[in-house]
Amino acid sequence: MINLDNVTFRYGRKQPVLQELSIQLKPGHIYGLLGSNGAGKSSLMRLMAGLLYPTDGHIRVNGREPRRREPAFLEDLFFLPEDIDLPAITFARYVATMRAFYPRFNDEQFRAYLRAFQLPSTIGWLDELSLGQRKKFIISFGLATNTSVLLMDEPTNGLDIPSKAQFRKVVSAALLPDRLVVISTHQVRDLDALIDAVVLLNDHELLLNAPLEQVSQRLRFEISGRDLPADVLYAEPSLRGHAIVRENVDAADDTPIDLERLFNAAISSPQRMKTLFPAQKR
Repeated sequence: MINLDNVTFRYGRKQPVLQELSIQLKPGHIYGLLGSNGAGKSSLMRLMAGLLYPTDGHIRVNGREPRRREPAFLEDLFFLPEDIDLPAITFARYVATMRAFYPRFNDEQFRAYLRAFQLPSTIGWLDELSLGQRKKFIISFGLATNTSVLLMDEPTNGLDIPSKAQFRKVVSAALLPDRLVVISTHQVRDLDALIDAVVLLNDHELLLNAPLEQVSQRLRFEISGRDLPADVLYAEPSLRGHAIVRENVDAADDTPIDLERLFNAAISSPQRMKTLFPAQKR
């Protein structure tokens, strides 16, 4: 469980990167953390991991305050940063050193993840790996730690299309009822068929925090002709007319969610989005 209560964060005296953020994230879910460049996604992930401290407000992860960096907190959370700088050591040395910090680390699972990503278990020096290989290696290690909280910042950067598909498979299979996964990305389509809830930041504040089931009940994703419906939240040209997002007046009749259109609709119509999702914790 992750709880943010009225959290504000700024660097020095600059304008707030995040302002009065209140969010509750529950285990058993894979959350997609979305937002424009500079919206504060990476800062939020680092706040959750205890690498940054809130200027105001409080954060609790499994009942603990991240900024204290207590051993019980550190061994139950794995944070994968966007930029991975692996040391100039061998595969075996890295695993032997780092696994000791995670009591539930599973060697068999780790090697299975490596095979899924088509990485040999006899990798040599880690600093000689390509960006994509480094990402596959650290994703595999992070999943094998079996921490209850897994935070991933732009994990699909550097992965080719087949590897992105494999990423979705291994992460979805690794979700358990007592595990909470948060994935931050600006490559929205990489999260299709993976996440079951979305957290969207805009203009330094929380704009949307909802399960996808609720999104599909309240919004429709359709192709419209030349004449746009009056209740349209967002529209973009397509070969068949306009790809639109509109209010769903019949909750029993939903449509497949398009995450990219959802993101664009939220950014272009923030007030209507807040009206449609009033029950979310802000």
